[in-house]
Amino acid sequence: MTPRVTLRNLTDDDLDVLFDIQADKTARHMAAFTSPDQGDRDAYGAKRRKIIADDEITKKTILVDDQVVGSVGSYVIDGDTEVTYWVRRDLWGQGIASAALAELLRQVTVRPVYARVAADNLASAQVLVRNGFTRVGEEVAFAEARKAEIEEHIYRLDQQQP
Repeated sequence: MTPRVTLRNLTDDDLDVLFDIQADKTARHMAAFTSPDQGDRDAYGAKRRKIIADDEITKKTILVDDQVVGSVGSYVIDGDTEVTYWVRRDLWGQGIASAALAELLRQVTVRPVYARVAADNLASAQVLVRNGFTRVGEEVAFAEARKAEIEEHIYRLDQQQP
């Protein structure tokens, strides 16, 4: 049974918890494409505060039973709207990322919308497919968390899901 997932606007008060969630080495390896300063709490907070202040970026905190368990959002890069999500590792496999992304996609209605995932991150790819995304390409890119170039799969959602 999927836990009750809700989203709310990301706030400064969420940053310490989200930093700790994203500091998990296994999760960072799977996410692969992290920022170079991911381990620096002050740099993380400064960057996230800029994101919070940017009205062009949709940024949400994922809650389960009123507890912060991750984040989900969308942003425009090179003219394309992309989505991103991150869930606390001990909660993987419970449908939380799928539910959070589904709710975000009800709020962010622009289409097409894109997502990118490390080719070996099958669980994250499954989250996208469950939400109607189709794989449309791949490319090789530098993954900061792995300190190497890796294959990245590109997904696209063309239609609003029912």
